[in-house]
Amino acid sequence: MIATIHEAKTNLSKLIQKALAGEEVIIANRNTPVVKLVAIETAQKPKRKLGTGKHLNIHIGDDFDDPIDYLFEGYYPEEVDTPKVAEDKSKYNGEEL
Repeated sequence: MIATIHEAKTNLSKLIQKALAGEEVIIANRNTPVVKLVAIETAQKPKRKLGTGKHLNIHIGDDFDDPIDYLFEGYYPEEVDTPKVAEDKSKYNGEEL
């Protein structure tokens, strides 16, 4: 099938469906073929086989779920400085208000 650029813009989805069905679609500019629309063949992923990791010897230690407090050592300061709050003073420059 040969289509002009204008027809390709208008009916692109139909042309794609024809290309996917195996039909050869050529897009022409002023009756000169410029583009060939073809479907891309995709390689399918191989299916996974169950049990392929049987040869792996995995050992999980008894302390796997123990707390990991040592990761936070040195992260937090030992003493947290409390912010200083302005004192309530009823005097201004030695005089009462």
